[in-house]
Amino acid sequence: MIEQKMLIAGQECAAGNGATFERRNPLDGSVATRAPAATTEDAIRACDAAAAAFPAWSQLGPNARRAMLMKASQALEAKGEAIAAAMAAETGASGIWAGFNVHLAASMLLEAASLTTQINGEIIPSDVPGSVAMAVRQPAGVVLGIAPWNAPVILAVRSISTALACGNTVILKGSELCPATHGLIIEALQDAGLPAGVVNFVTNAPADAGAVVEAIVAHPAVRRVSFTGSTKVGRIIGQTCARHLKPALLELGGKAPFLVLDDADIDAAVNAATFGAFANSGQICMSTERFVVDNKVADEFIAKFAAKARSLPLGDPRKGPVVLGSVIDLATVERCNAMIDDALAKGGKLVCGGKAESTLMPATLIDHVTPAMRIFHEETFGPVKGIVRVNGEEEAIATANDNEFGLSSAVFTRDTARGWRVAARIEAGICHINGPTVHDEAQMPFGGVKASGYGHFGGQQGINAFTETRWVTMQTAERHYPF
Repeated sequence: MIEQKMLIAGQECAAGNGATFERRNPLDGSVATRAPAATTEDAIRACDAAAAAFPAWSQLGPNARRAMLMKASQALEAKGEAIAAAMAAETGASGIWAGFNVHLAASMLLEAASLTTQINGEIIPSDVPGSVAMAVRQPAGVVLGIAPWNAPVILAVRSISTALACGNTVILKGSELCPATHGLIIEALQDAGLPAGVVNFVTNAPADAGAVVEAIVAHPAVRRVSFTGSTKVGRIIGQTCARHLKPALLELGGKAPFLVLDDADIDAAVNAATFGAFANSGQICMSTERFVVDNKVADEFIAKFAAKARSLPLGDPRKGPVVLGSVIDLATVERCNAMIDDALAKGGKLVCGGKAESTLMPATLIDHVTPAMRIFHEETFGPVKGIVRVNGEEEAIATANDNEFGLSSAVFTRDTARGWRVAARIEAGICHINGPTVHDEAQMPFGGVKASGYGHFGGQQGINAFTETRWVTMQTAERHYPF
């Protein structure tokens, strides 16, 4: 068991009242981590510490910030084994998924390091003689990052790395489901030599999350909120930020469609489908949730897809390499089992897998899914996927868009012009032509539409999200006024 601490003003600490909470392993219920249950007073202390550190950090030269972020990238990679062990213990994640998390998060820190000298402005022509007018970007202030458990290293690093590069100070609110995993990220940043108060880390018991977040968002020094998580909680975060007039960057749930058109390369589609559907047991916001397949190729695609899905190793990731580890909790099992029952009762056909009795859930495919079934509309966030058969391109596009979410999507076709045409009509922030729905790179603009949130991470979009635009003029000649 790991005894986790918070970090406020550069000092490891417990909650002010000494309270703690436990995170248990989803497979056997053993205690994985004991962490501080922060009070609102602790949250305010973290805000005060970040505010105190902001003036010096925001004025530090870009190359100094770059050097520390590069060191943080190396320090994070060095913690790969510890992170894999923590993820297996806290969330049941496989070693493959943990390794991918560390690799991409380290890349995100390097990308953030590169951005420190890319925070540009512009000169704007003015009608006033002798006026030099500029649009400049400056650090916003204190940024609150709220990260989930499912891709814990990637999403926690993403929520704070670009903010740091832009000269902001940050507070990371760790997930109640993986406080030790998030704590290892904080350790890497401390190992890189970031000054006290630049990064602060707060953990809270599940019941206290609302009060802790409210206290931080309400603090006058906090100027941005970055949240990744469910649409249900995202709506609450958005409402909280709106009350306090704080801009929010929200990346929420998804129901990613994967279109297999009648001219698709079936083998390539199957390989992408398997990865996109079952990486981390389907517990990724970008996970393929709906396979929209043209009837002309459906039988071939489903037969090959099911054969590959059945071959995926399933087991306890603490005991050896697996592809499908544990899902996060029994509530996920119950939700997915209920969707299977609902689909089969309404005419769906079980192709492979099926209901589970533990958090070790097999790769499951259900054919002949219709809009009458829960699985057509609701996010499973597990390794249970529906297949919708369609006739032609127009029906495929309409089916892809028949959903409240709009994060990631994919379309498979041998005709690249057709792929581009179809991609343009899919209502999603991301579309991959002949690639999986699960794909992320540090420099890419990542974000969704509709109920999948708003705002973008990555590259120049990330700079825009974590800086303020200011209009500054300088009068270089005598100015004449009307009175």
